[in-house]
Amino acid sequence: QMQLTQSGGGTVEAGGSLPLSCASSSRTFDSYGMGWFRQRPGDEREFVASISRNGRQARYADSAQGRFTISRDNARNMVYLQMNNLQPNDTADYFCAASSYGYLELVGPYDYWGRGTRVTVSA
Repeated sequence: QMQLTQSGGGTVEAGGSLPLSCASSSRTFDSYGMGWFRQRPGDEREFVASISRNGRQARYADSAQGRFTISRDNARNMVYLQMNNLQPNDTADYFCAASSYGYLELVGPYDYWGRGTRVTVSA
């Protein structure tokens, strides 16, 4: 079992930045691909970014490309999402997740999930 504890988030004006962090309880953290997803009220959870086990490869949703950066520190069992130039449609609950299948873009293969953190971007 793995617990993922999220921190960060909050409220920011359009154009601002926010960092998100996610701490894993697993001793085998580096055997999991990690992802960030978000969910707006009434919508399905959607992919934002993911990173490979060794942190050398990453994938981004089109909406995140060029604005968000995912990274990880395997020595500290941490994964991060730096969000820049935030816009009102980035407002959502953000979730980190771990997958034993790699750094996928689909919700289904992720085995463990954080509880989510709210990001609100005002116009």
